[in-house]
Amino acid sequence: MAEGNTKGIAKAVVIKKPESHTALVRRARRINRELAEAYPYAHPELDFENPFQLVVATVLSAQTTDLRVNQTTPALFAKYPTPEDLAAANPEEVEEILRPTGFFRAKTKSVIGLSKALAEEFGGEVPGRLEDLVKLPGVGRKTAFVVLGNAFGRPGITVDTHFQRLVRRWQWTEQTEPDKIETAVGGLFPKSDWTMLSHHVIFHGRRVCHARKPACGACPIAPLCPAYGEGETDPEKAKKLLKYEKGGFPGQRLNPPQSYLDAGGRPAPPLGTG
Repeated sequence: MAEGNTKGIAKAVVIKKPESHTALVRRARRINRELAEAYPYAHPELDFENPFQLVVATVLSAQTTDLRVNQTTPALFAKYPTPEDLAAANPEEVEEILRPTGFFRAKTKSVIGLSKALAEEFGGEVPGRLEDLVKLPGVGRKTAFVVLGNAFGRPGITVDTHFQRLVRRWQWTEQTEPDKIETAVGGLFPKSDWTMLSHHVIFHGRRVCHARKPACGACPIAPLCPAYGEGETDPEKAKKLLKYEKGGFPGQRLNPPQSYLDAGGRPAPPLGTG
């Protein structure tokens, strides 16, 4: 892996315009390879044991952190372990459990609604097709691709706020609408790469390439980044901006994969303990 970023001598990559599609594909894939080396343990950062838990957790993750969702769902799934259970729940009781996630009334309506749809239309099982998933209350394309990629092993690109920010910084696309970003970036990679690409990019956005203060001086792809220099370039100062396991702090999952723990990551604390 290139070492320029660790010595503070990396410079922004100047992209010659117009960049050919072939050159863009090569550059994008190289960045993904470097990210794969930096985050070999990348994974979905929502705790789940089955597709139902994942679709509910993903709906709840809107406008809050995965950490707060992970701290909240144990109580929810302990009380309502199946779609049938949640479909028949008292909304006020669900609201009280979901209160820490914010927008809890709307989220309660969505998760009870999608549970009813699963129970009544899909035999209590989460469907494994995009066209079925997006019909569920509260489920859009982003949520559907999270579920398809991580619960069913079907490739999809998750265009969240981190993904949108980074692919534009890297000049992979100038699109601003999620569906157009999905199409543009998807065309740069084999379909089989889409799910892990999403994890790599989102992991990097959460840990290093922040919205306001990107840690450019501690970035593993600094020599490949046309936006290098937008953030802190001094290596020692940049290290202080790193988050989660890169900064020596707990992650977002209470029950992370073993590969994450092996890489030095620490589980997040339960709700009310930190």
